Amino acid sequence: MGVGVSIFFLTLGAILRFAIEPDVLGEAVHIDVIGVIFMIVGAVGVVLSIVMAPKRGHTSEERLMHRENHPPEV
Repeated sequence: MGVGVSIFFLTLGAILRFAIEPDVLGEAVHIDVIGVIFMIVGAVGVVLSIVMAPKRGHTSEERLMHRENHPPEV
């Protein structure tokens, strides 16, 4: 999960937790708890993206290509 998706989950969780009344969908669905879960998932995603970013930067694509040009034998 990238940083953008993590920020999306954080934003969606904050909207569900703080901007919507908890009893919009009735007593069976707790929107505020779902918002807290989304915020936790987003925060974990941001932390993992930051931790994993330096490891992705050190990859290299060095390839050694050796070609031999042998003319066809007649």
